[in-house]
Amino acid sequence: MSHTEPGSPSPTPSGLSAAAFASMAARAVTQVAAAQTDAVARAARLMADSVEGGGVLQAFGTGHSEAFAMEIAGRAGGLIPTNRLALRDAVAAAGVDTDPEAAGLLERDASLAQHIYDLALGAEPQDVFLIASNSGGNGSIVELARLVRERGHKLVAVTSMDHTTRITSRHPSGLRLFEVADVVLDNGAPYGDAVLPLPGGGAACGISSITAALLAQMMVADTLALLLERGITPPVYLSANIPGGDEHNDELEARYAGRLRRLL
Repeated sequence: MSHTEPGSPSPTPSGLSAAAFASMAARAVTQVAAAQTDAVARAARLMADSVEGGGVLQAFGTGHSEAFAMEIAGRAGGLIPTNRLALRDAVAAAGVDTDPEAAGLLERDASLAQHIYDLALGAEPQDVFLIASNSGGNGSIVELARLVRERGHKLVAVTSMDHTTRITSRHPSGLRLFEVADVVLDNGAPYGDAVLPLPGGGAACGISSITAALLAQMMVADTLALLLERGITPPVYLSANIPGGDEHNDELEARYAGRLRRLL
């Protein structure tokens, strides 16, 4: 009789395990980091130009892609001039009375895009928008992307090219996010996002949030490097949970008075 050591995972005939996902995640991170180096550099140039010109980086994502916006905006180690635009805030601003069971469908509503854009607090031409959507085909995402480009902003998109090229857009134009953006970053997620096959069909354990977070931090790192090369001291957040963090952050945020939204 075999025995499993305490703390070790039990073997699973299906191949589903924490170790299997960790292996897939590590592989995805390595592949995306290598494949997206050039796209990250192009995005970082737009971001550095924006920061140098007094602009704000406006980040948006719906569903689990909101995690990407959280990596970009208001984060310890991240750039000060950043905003996270949240669908729930746009819904509140629009006065939409939502059924909790239907809340997940709101990202398909193109009419919310103007309300999302308005959350950018008087967006200026030098502001760069960063929009993440794994599928890249929902109405609010595509309409916001169109609005952003119409208003003269540069647009960086993070999406799954495997997924988005296999779907029909839900936007009336038929466009998908990657077809509107100035720079497109592929998060490397497979169609459907999940990476571990299930015995009866389908798959489990999504990967796009992990690779999108990687791409967010890669863009920030390259942006900081470019600013330093230009002789600019990057305005970077300290953790609010270390001595002096609040004072440091408040002083730098004051430069962007009335332009930054800080959300709970």
